[in-house]
Amino acid sequence: MTTVQDGQVVSMGYVLRIDGAVIDASAAGQPLEFIQGQGHIIPGLERELYGMQIGESRQVLVAPADGYGEYDLEAFVEIPRRQIPPNVPLQVGLELQLRAPDGSMTPARVDQLEADLVRLDLNHPLAGKHLQFDVEIVALRDATQTELDDGYIHTEDPGHE
Repeated sequence: MTTVQDGQVVSMGYVLRIDGAVIDASAAGQPLEFIQGQGHIIPGLERELYGMQIGESRQVLVAPADGYGEYDLEAFVEIPRRQIPPNVPLQVGLELQLRAPDGSMTPARVDQLEADLVRLDLNHPLAGKHLQFDVEIVALRDATQTELDDGYIHTEDPGHE
């Protein structure tokens, strides 16, 4: 396959900007790798990669709804300050990981501190942001059946099934 299609391992260099400022980028010689069509990257970016070829570059603009979602004014929770371990240096902006009842982890940021309460923002840090990606397709290959079944790339030996 010479163009990006579902079921391919895509190696992509990228730079992410918000309001012109670089927020994230792949390291030189270390492209981001993922299986196209499996939702490993945000939907708005994944959709724009279809049909791109190795060596092709493109600027992709992603609206909040197709990125990390709209900023939700209801996505806040207040918890008693005593529930946070005393060794955690609480300050506004601190990023925490909360353990849900099912054991999964949810990212949160300290939004406000009060004497007995901590208000946490559960929005993704990039929620509500318009994302500008500069992408380049570095390499493409068909994912192995094992990779498709497992849902992740086997980098140790990509040809091994």
